[in-house]
Amino acid sequence: MVYLDHAATTEVRPEVIADVAAQLGALGNPSSLHAHGRSARRVVEESREHIADAVGATPHEVVFTAGGTESNNIAIKGLYWARHAEDPARTRILIGAVEHHAALDPARWMADHQGALCEELPVDARGRVEPDVLRAAIERDPASVALVSVMWANNEIGTLQPVRELAAVAAEYGVPFHTDAVQAIGVEEVDFAASGVGALTLSGHKLGGPVGTGALVVARGLAPTPVLHGGGQERDIRSGTLSAPLTRGLATAVRLAVEGREKHVAHLKELRDELEDRVRRVVPDVVVNGDLDRRLPGISHLSFPGCEGDALLMLLDARGVSCSTGSACSAGVAQPSHVLLATGAAPETALSSLRLSLGRTSTREDIDRLVEEIGPAVERARAAMAKRRR
Repeated sequence: MVYLDHAATTEVRPEVIADVAAQLGALGNPSSLHAHGRSARRVVEESREHIADAVGATPHEVVFTAGGTESNNIAIKGLYWARHAEDPARTRILIGAVEHHAALDPARWMADHQGALCEELPVDARGRVEPDVLRAAIERDPASVALVSVMWANNEIGTLQPVRELAAVAAEYGVPFHTDAVQAIGVEEVDFAASGVGALTLSGHKLGGPVGTGALVVARGLAPTPVLHGGGQERDIRSGTLSAPLTRGLATAVRLAVEGREKHVAHLKELRDELEDRVRRVVPDVVVNGDLDRRLPGISHLSFPGCEGDALLMLLDARGVSCSTGSACSAGVAQPSHVLLATGAAPETALSSLRLSLGRTSTREDIDRLVEEIGPAVERARAAMAKRRR
């Protein structure tokens, strides 16, 4: 079996398994004041410190959540509600058109149910939101902008956004800037303080951490309205009993990912370049999508003219090769990728694409197997499509 879907989730690191397992047997609620509670609280706060150190934040700015989706919901809904409460004229949410649905859908929900105006920022053919585009959107009515949300790196095509420049534009107008950095941690140099962003999302299972763990890094001075209400944990931003084992596992995953970034990136780039070169030899008309100069090292998003991506996925799966047609959260839905459509790609191109994503445990043997299977799979997929069109 070959796994080429690390952008969806990747293997849990052995060190993380060991840390979580060691802590699972410990008794104590981190909110309790007795000795057992203080012991659990110590684990949580040490984990918070490790994550803050790894991403260039202060411990006070790290808010633990259940993952990327919850973090994005808190950032987008919470910042909107807080800013709108201060000034009812602030009704606009400016969000990148190629965001993960974990960010797009909360923004659209706010428009449908909370009176917000959700404006999707257009991207160029590479999938980038240019700073001038953001500036023009804000200047149409600066006083009405509640927040801006643009992801650090795209989960489908791998394009890296000019986050620092975008955050600087938003700062000129006093608008908080949120970025979904789920795909960026451990492969890009992510420094929260230096980036100028006000809120940043990260997720554990993309880094070799446990599924169901994540964090929202929130700058001092920002106070999103809570989405959950209860015990007032995590600066009253995210109520709920914290899991000491899971926070410890998340911290270990983040720390190891950041410490090993340079070696990891070199490994991914070498494999990705070989993958694309060898697939191109087998399928000469394959198209590589995204920003070929500024993209994640482990994502190769390919379009195969005359094929359906879903058919290719299933043909490869039958031969023991796992990949995806885009975000795992949209898997099984036969519709063009909103990411590719936003870049100007034709619907048939968007429907003919596969995302092949590499990870820490990927090998050259994985590439050998893919190259062995991709040619016959493309031939069968094209034959099937041609037959249906007759």
